[in-house]
Amino acid sequence: MDFFQGQETLTAYEWILRAIIAFFFLLIVARVLGQRAISQLRPLDFAIVLVIGNIIAHPLSDEQLGLKGSIITTVVLVVLYLIGIFAILKWPWFRKLITPSPITIVQNGEILHKGLKKARISLDVLLEELREEKIEDVKKVALAIWEADGKFSVFLDPKYEPLTPSAIKMETGTFDFPNTIIKEGRILTDELSHIHKSEGWVVSHLETKYQAEVKNVLLATLDSNDTLRVFLYK
Repeated sequence: MDFFQGQETLTAYEWILRAIIAFFFLLIVARVLGQRAISQLRPLDFAIVLVIGNIIAHPLSDEQLGLKGSIITTVVLVVLYLIGIFAILKWPWFRKLITPSPITIVQNGEILHKGLKKARISLDVLLEELREEKIEDVKKVALAIWEADGKFSVFLDPKYEPLTPSAIKMETGTFDFPNTIIKEGRILTDELSHIHKSEGWVVSHLETKYQAEVKNVLLATLDSNDTLRVFLYK
C-alpha cells in the first residue's frame, strides 16, 4: 500500500482510502483518550473537527501542495461523518460503540471510585465541578453523572433542593420576558409596534424618569407591566 508512504502524487482512489483509514483511526484514538481529553466533543465530532481545518489549511499555506487531495479527503470525511450520524440514530449498538455511556460518579452522597477511574477524572476535578454547581458538600448530592459530552449532571438530594414557590404551593404570575426597545442608542421600532408603544412615549418616559436622551441609552427594556428599565452609557 504505497499510499501509506509520502510521495509526490496520489490517485483519487488512494486519497479516498487514506481519508477512510485516517477517519476510523481518529475514532479509535478518541475512544482511547477518554472523554476527559476531548471534553464537550463526542468522538465522532472530535474526529471531524480535528482533521478538516488542517486538511484545508495546508494547501493554502504551501504553494507546492495541490487542492485535489485536500478536497477529496474533506468530501470523504464529511460523507463518513454524515453516515456516522445516521448510524448513531438508526442502530443502538453503533451508538454504544461510538458514544461513551454516562458514568455514575456520585450516588446517594457517596463517591464511586470505580466511576472516577472509568471516567479518567481525578477527585480534584469532581470537587471543582461541584463547586461550579455551588455545592460545598458531596453528601448533599443524590446523583452525579459524567456525560458523554464531558459535562457533569448533578442532582441534589431533595431535602437540600432550594425552596421554590411550587414546593410551598404559592401561586405565581406568568413568565414575562421583557422586550428590548432601545439598544446602543437606537430605538427598535419593530419591538415598539409589537407592544403598541410609540417613540414619543419612550422619549417622554426617558426624560421624565431618567433625564436622558435616546442616544445616551445603552439598553432599555419594557415588560408587560410597563416597567421601564434603562441602562445608560457610563
